[in-house]
Amino acid sequence: MSILVVGSVAFDSVETPFGKADEALGGSATYFSTSASYFSPVKLVAVVGSDFPEEHIEALKGRGIDVTGLQKVAGGKTFRWKGKYEYDLNQAHTLDTQLNVFSNFDPILNDGHKDSPYVFLANIDPDLQLKVLEQVRKPKLVACDTMNFWIEGKPEALRKILRRVDIVIINEGEAREFAGCSSLVKAAKTILKEGPNALIVKRGEYCSLMFIGNSVFSAPAYPLEDICDPTGAGDSFAGGFMGCLASTGDLGE
Repeated sequence: MSILVVGSVAFDSVETPFGKADEALGGSATYFSTSASYFSPVKLVAVVGSDFPEEHIEALKGRGIDVTGLQKVAGGKTFRWKGKYEYDLNQAHTLDTQLNVFSNFDPILNDGHKDSPYVFLANIDPDLQLKVLEQVRKPKLVACDTMNFWIEGKPEALRKILRRVDIVIINEGEAREFAGCSSLVKAAKTILKEGPNALIVKRGEYCSLMFIGNSVFSAPAYPLEDICDPTGAGDSFAGGFMGCLASTGDLGE
C-alpha cells in the first residue's frame, strides 16, 4: 500500500573528517521516500525552487516515487543546509540554514494524496503537519518526526500533533528535551501520555528503542565498517520502517 510523505527536499553541503560534498541532494522527504520506495509505493509532497535540477526529479521518479506533489516555485531558491561532523558522527553541527522557498511551503494535497493509507509527517513545522492531517481522509497509520527547534519553539502545536498520530519517531536527545528529563524510559512515558500509540527512539549506531504501553523493544543497529556521512540516516530509517509496515499491512506490536 502507498505511503504519503510530506517534508523537505533540499541541497545539503556536508563536511566530515572523511570528505565533503557541496549541494548534494538531501532533505527529509528525499531520504525517507528513497528508503521507503524499496518496500512500497511512495507519494512525495514538498517544495523546491527553479534552481532544482531536473536530473534530481528524474532520480526520484527512477525509484518509482510519485512526485506530482513536488511544487516548483518559479524564481525561487531551494532549501539549503550546511553541516559539519567531527569523528563522533552521531552529532551534526549546523553551520548554515537557508529556508528559501521552504519558508512559505503550503502543502496542498490532491485526491490521490488524501486517500493515502499510510502517512509520514517528516520534520517540518507542526502547524504544517496539522494542515496535512486535516486534508487526509481515513489513513490507516500516521507517523511523525520532529526536532528540538519545534520542541522549543512550538510546543503546543507539537502536542496537538502527538494527539493525532499513531507513532512518533525521534532521536534520544529530542525525547529527553520534550519530556524535560534524562531518563529515556520516563521520557517515553511522558510522550506516550500525549496520545501516540508508540514511540520509537533512534540512537544512531547503538540501537533503536520502541515503547508501546509498558512494553519496550530494542533493535540493535547493524554494524558498518565504513561510515562516511550519516546525514539523513534517521529519515532513511523511518522510510524503511514505514515502507515495511505498508508492504505487509501488519500493524501488530
